[in-house]
Amino acid sequence: MGFDDLKTALVTLLVTLDPPGLSLSFVGLTLGMTRAAKREVALRACVIAFGILAVFALGGRAIMNELGVTIPAFRIAGGLLLLYIAFDMVFELKQERKGKLADEAAMADHVRNIAAFPLAIPLMAGPGTITATVLLADRAGGAWLALTNLMAIVALTMAVTFATFVAAERVGRWLGATGAIVLTRMLGVVLAALAVQFVIDGVVSVMRAGGG
Repeated sequence: MGFDDLKTALVTLLVTLDPPGLSLSFVGLTLGMTRAAKREVALRACVIAFGILAVFALGGRAIMNELGVTIPAFRIAGGLLLLYIAFDMVFELKQERKGKLADEAAMADHVRNIAAFPLAIPLMAGPGTITATVLLADRAGGAWLALTNLMAIVALTMAVTFATFVAAERVGRWLGATGAIVLTRMLGVVLAALAVQFVIDGVVSVMRAGGG
């Protein structure tokens, strides 16, 4: 990978990942958590997402072919899971959990769960970023130096995302309790639309493949 290839890889991953957009979801999903817990969620999510993208960069196509899983199927599954989270954010389906959110946020299991799903998967290491990583790895042609450079680009992308998440804490403090609740509802609607788009994209890909 030359300098131009590295620059292209960085831009591709940043655009696909969209850290500013993810930061809004981060604010909504970590509502009520302490500052330390939010930072732990951000760090865990970035580390998990990096690990997933690294695995797919090194052997993504072989893994998915072995499992018989296609990118469209992954996109549809991710969309359906995101839709469930969106319903919870908009309608507060787990009212009793929401009422004790500040207490639960301090629990290690809760922090790990939020970091792994839905932040790391499928918001960060989702169909788009996985597809981009696999394609960029194919460009490397199996050269270890090129793959190492790609891993460095993925790590840099995650560092930028972590910094964006940390900056998003201030947004939550500025909003206050009422503003955070309103934002959570709005983000739930946006997340639902994103989830539906994931499903639509997956279905369209399947139909095109079937028609081809």
